[in-house]
Amino acid sequence: MVIVSETPGTTTDPVKKAMELLPFGPVVLIDTAGIDDVGELGQKRISKTTKIISESDFAILVLDSQSKLTEQEISLIKHLREFELPFISVINKSDLGINYELIEKLNELDLKYHSVSCISEDGIHELKEKVAKLLPADEDLPLVSDLIKQHDVIVLVVPIDLGAPKGRLIMPQAQTIRESLDEDAIVVVAKDKELRAALSKLNGPPKLVVTDSQAIMRVNADVPEDIPLTTFSILMARYKGDLPEYVRGLRRIEELENDDKVLIAEACSHHAQEDDIGKVKIPRWLRLHTKKNLEIDIKSGHDFPENLSEYKLIVHCGGCTLTRKMMQTRIKQAKYIGVPIVNYGVAISYMHGAIPRALLPFPEAISMWERIKKN
Repeated sequence: MVIVSETPGTTTDPVKKAMELLPFGPVVLIDTAGIDDVGELGQKRISKTTKIISESDFAILVLDSQSKLTEQEISLIKHLREFELPFISVINKSDLGINYELIEKLNELDLKYHSVSCISEDGIHELKEKVAKLLPADEDLPLVSDLIKQHDVIVLVVPIDLGAPKGRLIMPQAQTIRESLDEDAIVVVAKDKELRAALSKLNGPPKLVVTDSQAIMRVNADVPEDIPLTTFSILMARYKGDLPEYVRGLRRIEELENDDKVLIAEACSHHAQEDDIGKVKIPRWLRLHTKKNLEIDIKSGHDFPENLSEYKLIVHCGGCTLTRKMMQTRIKQAKYIGVPIVNYGVAISYMHGAIPRALLPFPEAISMWERIKKN
């Protein structure tokens, strides 16, 4: 049960409901707070609503049939279009008639709409069918499958350190293994210290070597130049993020000055180890590489800072716990504000001298690298 009321501000936190939307399949519906709230608390509700909308795959804009289109609703429509989020306008309370000025404004904005009545349930079934047809299909993007084929040998370098989950592999490692097996490739997994021994036991060179970013220095030295090499984080950069955009962001590392503010963003809220990659190692490597006294702000979890304009650079994790949509939204927010963004794997490989080598399997990334080197 959910408490509802005509009083503005009744809905505070987003309310989620999983359901089956035929013929599409399983979906999660999220009822957010309104965008016409007032006061300091109201602004926080609006901010949370906007964030949820930006991270969604589809939006249903519910309008009151008895009201005109408000400035807040017009602003939200612009926001949806800026972030290229597919949506449908739904006019509720159609049993009471529909305000002519509302229809006129929707037509002026070139917005199609669907009318429903929650009292009589008129139009509800048709709305479900329409939404199911409009929902974007999942993109079948490759993590590694386009780089290998049947019977190719792929070597995965998986260091086991204090931060690794006991008895398990981290998500990008497990995904890479599974996708390689789906391609009928042969997967060899070794720790970084055993990499040379693993390579020596193969009858020929592997098709590809993928390593944990933190081991890139050792692996780059141990893997012959004629064998393609990349990192799990760079695979994730292409899979969920925007690899060319991350490569573009490398230029900003060289432009950082004393007291510049850098955001390090981690999607998960794991327990920080003594030498944590995001909280300790990357800040240290950035300061050593730039030789600048940088102000580094570290944010963990799914809360992405609203005011990105104060940062000169964003260094983001691989985003393995985020959906592709959520990761894309964060990249778009950074681009909209004009703040360069890189991810852990790209930045680490660059600061340890493994760029452009770690990008060679990806023509679009190499093209961007060559462009920024010329400028």
